[in-house]
Amino acid sequence: MKKRASRLPLFEVRHSRIHGYGVFAARRIRKGTTVIEYLGERVSHDEADARYDDKDPNDNHTFLFTVDSKTVIDGGVGGNEARYINHGCDPNCTSTAEKKRIYVEAIRTIQPGEELAYDYQIERDADDPHNVDEIFACRCGAAKCRGSMLVARRKAGKAAGKKVSKRAGKKAGKTVRKAAKKARPAASERPRAEAGRRGP
Repeated sequence: MKKRASRLPLFEVRHSRIHGYGVFAARRIRKGTTVIEYLGERVSHDEADARYDDKDPNDNHTFLFTVDSKTVIDGGVGGNEARYINHGCDPNCTSTAEKKRIYVEAIRTIQPGEELAYDYQIERDADDPHNVDEIFACRCGAAKCRGSMLVARRKAGKAAGKKVSKRAGKKAGKTVRKAAKKARPAASERPRAEAGRRGP
């Protein structure tokens, strides 16, 4: 009897041209596939803030992901590969929240070797430093890159999109915190740190 070859893992972590490490498809990932859950220690927003209180304000690197108004996932403590998924202005993934858990899902078919990315949609705050777009500069290289991991500036008369706080991290779950990236799920994003994840 022939042994069936085990399937290749869905993805691998390696150096990225976007920023530090990234997550890359090891095989084809179909649209709608749940790629990975965003894991890490679950803490309060106050605890997350306290952990990164002495962080350099010009450092956008963070692994915090806002789950809801009470909970942040710190992917830097007990986290998994999900914390290495970089921001992209033309993403192939999105973050979603289900029963207070954050997942990264493919929004289109992803080919082997392609880097996974989702839009962090980091929220802007009234007290942002003048160079906040510099601090959260985007390096995704997409044709329509907006130049920043922050939510696009509101145009007069138009409603704003989803809120993601800089402190939190990524989109559906990530709210990016300015001090530390926080991400939050689209449905329960909290304008606090950042949307999605607190920096890769």
